[in-house]
Amino acid sequence: MWSLMMGFWQPLTNLRDYVSQNPPGTTFFLCLLTLAISFICLSSYSYTHTLPNPDITKDWNRVLSSLSTFHLCVKANELNSSVQSPLIKQEEDRKTSVNSAKSPSSVANLHLKVPLALVTSSSQSVSLRDLSLHTTLRASQLLIGGNENVYLTLEFLSDNGTYTCLTISAPSDLLPTSVRPPECPESEKNISSFYVEASNQLPTASLTCYSLNFKDDPTLTVMLTQEEQSVAVHHLLEVSVCLLGVCLMLCIAACQPHKMDEMSVKIAIIFALYLFNNKVLTDHWAL
Repeated sequence: MWSLMMGFWQPLTNLRDYVSQNPPGTTFFLCLLTLAISFICLSSYSYTHTLPNPDITKDWNRVLSSLSTFHLCVKANELNSSVQSPLIKQEEDRKTSVNSAKSPSSVANLHLKVPLALVTSSSQSVSLRDLSLHTTLRASQLLIGGNENVYLTLEFLSDNGTYTCLTISAPSDLLPTSVRPPECPESEKNISSFYVEASNQLPTASLTCYSLNFKDDPTLTVMLTQEEQSVAVHHLLEVSVCLLGVCLMLCIAACQPHKMDEMSVKIAIIFALYLFNNKVLTDHWAL
């Protein structure tokens, strides 16, 4: 009787036969196992590293990175103009009219020290010291809004500096509410000011153009708190354990005798899908 039962119950042989005769079930098992291992690796990484908060869609690193993608070109008739050129005067009049049309609390004027370095995009030798550039961009170009105007002034007080004084004027609800760069000290120098046009591509005409090099500042990125990371790691480990449990059930079901293994595996797969779906929904509502 015992020898008959042992001949009927041969786990390794049954498992090998099932793998060779049922490629879809084997593929499903390997997918679940890979997913479980991936969640374990992701939870381990999340536990040992500080992660940015994905719920924060606007921060200053993103704004500055968007600004650095533009080429700032000075018009030919602006190169020899005085500090208060007509274009700059016109731009300041527009800015004043916009600000006066809104309540003082709706428009923010910030003077910030930001990690932007100025480089010239033209072949001409141009001094980068004591230079001020004015321009206007749409909020959508800085990834902070729609068609609202954003007025920018960049002041460069030293050659090859890694930081720049940025004056930004825009509706306060468009600007990031996350950690802000430090205030830039006011300069008493008389510096050359030019109005520049921002473009994603260098113009074909021979113009004096500038570009900005941006270096990501970790202090301006909003990170997950320790509690939030602990919750995320906990959920990842829970899902991983559930998936590993389902993989074990599939292995046991595949080791059953041939008359039972097909039905057992189907039941295990249905249970796996139900368990995984229920766990995902539970974690979603918990968050």
